[in-house]
Amino acid sequence: MASLRRAVINVHRILRSSAVANRSSIASASPAASFETLLRWVSNTTQSLDIDLSNDEKKKRLFNRLLYRSKQRGFLELDLVLGKWVEEHIHSMDENGIKALVDVLNLENPDLWKWLTGQEQPPEAVKTNPVFSALHNKVMNNLNSYASPETRSEPGQPWVRGWDDFKKGRDSPLSGNQ
Repeated sequence: MASLRRAVINVHRILRSSAVANRSSIASASPAASFETLLRWVSNTTQSLDIDLSNDEKKKRLFNRLLYRSKQRGFLELDLVLGKWVEEHIHSMDENGIKALVDVLNLENPDLWKWLTGQEQPPEAVKTNPVFSALHNKVMNNLNSYASPETRSEPGQPWVRGWDDFKKGRDSPLSGNQ
């Protein structure tokens, strides 16, 4: 979904810039030709990451890109878990492992977090991904080691946001842990 969203945003930018460059309306172009061009462009844009491990420079650039994507997702828990795991394992991965990692990095943050922590069952395609399986095992081992099961909800159920989400009283916040 993230790559589709990026593709749609890029399509919007291209259409807007071509309309400005041509000083004409996009609507004046033939709808069929515009749609064909759009489909061709989207299919080229949303193809998977080019994995070239032929020389050290390309390999280093790819590893740095993937490491950055895993540490800067904007979801603190995933940044920590995923970033640390990728940092430890990326140098031992082959091309198939890197493709599996890219597939995991393309997943949406809330879904990935719920699947990794056992709040929801992942789809079969995600469950069979070797990188996801290794990450899931690490997260569940850490949860079992450091958090008692009583502090978590039942498997398959969403977690409670916090013990004081809805405080009652004169000085209590309207909502949240404030």
